[in-house]
Amino acid sequence: MSGPMSAPVPVSAVILCRNEAANLPRCIGALRDCAETVVVDDASADGSPGIAAAAGARVVGHAFSTFAAQRNWAMDEAGLRCDWALHLDADEVATPALLVELRDRLPGLREAQVGYLPRKIMLDGRWLRRSADFPVYVPRLVHRSGPRFSMCGHGDVVEAPPGAAVYFREPLLHHAFSKGWTEWRARHLRYAAAEADRLARGGALRFGWADLRSADPARRRRALRALSFRLPGRPVLRFVYAGLLRRGLLDGRPGLRFCLAMAEYERMIDRALRARRRAGREEA
Repeated sequence: MSGPMSAPVPVSAVILCRNEAANLPRCIGALRDCAETVVVDDASADGSPGIAAAAGARVVGHAFSTFAAQRNWAMDEAGLRCDWALHLDADEVATPALLVELRDRLPGLREAQVGYLPRKIMLDGRWLRRSADFPVYVPRLVHRSGPRFSMCGHGDVVEAPPGAAVYFREPLLHHAFSKGWTEWRARHLRYAAAEADRLARGGALRFGWADLRSADPARRRRALRALSFRLPGRPVLRFVYAGLLRRGLLDGRPGLRFCLAMAEYERMIDRALRARRRAGREEA
C-alpha cells in the first residue's frame, strides 16, 4: 500500500504502553489508516505520552495490572470511537496488507467473533520464519460489545463462544527484542514468575490428545504447551523442537539466538516453579 486509504479502516487501534519511546513512532506510524489510535499509558517516565501525541495518537492514562485488564479497560473506559478494537503492544507493527484485510473483512464479522492475527517474530531485522513457530495466532480484534480478555499465565486470551474464532492471513510484526537482551531477560523473568504462580496454584493447561489433531491452530498450540509440562527436560526439548524439528537453525544466527533464548525461558519457569513449591513446603 503506497499511500493512505481512501477511507479509514473502521477500527480503534489500542496500544499498551509503559516506557515505549523507542517503539511508539514505528507502531503508531503503521496505523495511520485506522480511524483512530489510542495509547493506554501506564505512567511512562521516558516521554512516551508526548511522543505518542506528536505521532497522532490520543493518549489516556491507566495503571497496568495485567494485559487482559488493560485491554478490557480500554474497551470499556477509553471512549473508543469505533465498535471494533485492534489491540497491539508497542513493539508490534501492523503491516499494510493486514490493514487492507481488516477493511475488507470487518463488514462480514459478528459481534461475538474474535479476530486472531498471525504474528511474525523479528530479530536483528530478520523474520524468524522457522524458529519462532510461525504462524502463532494471537486474539487481537474484539468488538466492544463482544467477548473480553482474561489471563492465562503471563499471556492474555479471549473467552469466546465455540466457532467464534476468525483467522486472518496477514500478520503483525513483533519486534520482541527491540529494547535489547537485558530488558528481554528481565521481562521474561516476570513472565516466568507469572507462569510458575499459575502452575503452583494447580492451573496447568488442560491436555487432550485430540487437541493435537484439532483444525484450530490455537487449540493445537495450547495442547502442545500443556503436553510439554508433563515431560522432563523441557529446556532441552524446547531447543530441539524449535531448532531441529522446526528447522529453526536455518534462520541463521538470529534463529540460534532465539532458540537458546526460549530454552532459557523454560529454565526460568522451572526455577521459579521450584522456588514456589519450596516456599509452599516451608509454609506448611
